[in-house]
Amino acid sequence: MLRSILTLTTASWLCFPAFAQERPIFDAHIHYSHDAVDLVPPEQVAKILRNAGVRKALVSSSDDNGTQLLLAAAPDIVVPALRPYSRRGAIGTWMHDPKVIDYLETNLAKNTYHAIGEFHAYGDDIKTPVVQRLIALARENDLLLHHHGDREALDLIFEAWPQARVLWAHSGFANPQEVVDALNTHPKLWADLAYRSDMASRGEVDPDWRAAFIAHPDRFMVGTDTFAPERWYYVNEHSNFSRDWLAKLPDELADNIAFANAERMLAIK
Repeated sequence: MLRSILTLTTASWLCFPAFAQERPIFDAHIHYSHDAVDLVPPEQVAKILRNAGVRKALVSSSDDNGTQLLLAAAPDIVVPALRPYSRRGAIGTWMHDPKVIDYLETNLAKNTYHAIGEFHAYGDDIKTPVVQRLIALARENDLLLHHHGDREALDLIFEAWPQARVLWAHSGFANPQEVVDALNTHPKLWADLAYRSDMASRGEVDPDWRAAFIAHPDRFMVGTDTFAPERWYYVNEHSNFSRDWLAKLPDELADNIAFANAERMLAIK
């Protein structure tokens, strides 16, 4: 049934490349994991991204095969990241599994990446040997860390590696004032807005979020978070939603959040 739904909805996405000629999007939070690969072929995923006006996407997957397949299908779009999960469902256990280190080291030796993550870690999870080695591998390979977790864990990442570049997934699901405080504290921290809609309501930007964007115009970016196969249904819808509320901001700030901040963060054009 899910395959049928995805086939039908994907067909409709491919027929209507809405907004493709408008403000481009760098989607900083995309997954193409094994269950999505089984349902939506990489060539179809590439068309979804193109028709949504996504010119770049930071892509990771569980396992890494999905990222590599999509990179082959859309090398001009995909910015590959290495997730520490060989399968979905390990987000609460991976930091205690030493096999993760072998998985990371093996993939880093054979493929090129721009980031490690998205990885889930909260509080003292950062102190485990597995996470500490992950941070060390990022440092050795000069890679961005895409972290999903709380402020305590975020601070511990920078304690372990003060020069780290970190993208805070979902802006930590924190409120705008808390996000601004974290950005004030860590100059090499960026925040994605994936799986959030509180930035805007009925096309108007929330005043607290507007203040956060103005305070740090170079540190925010959009993302869809295709964490499950059915989330691919939302890629075009999310791109259009982002363009709608971004249009309520000054053009330079809107362009920063839509694509330029992510490009600068990753030094990618």
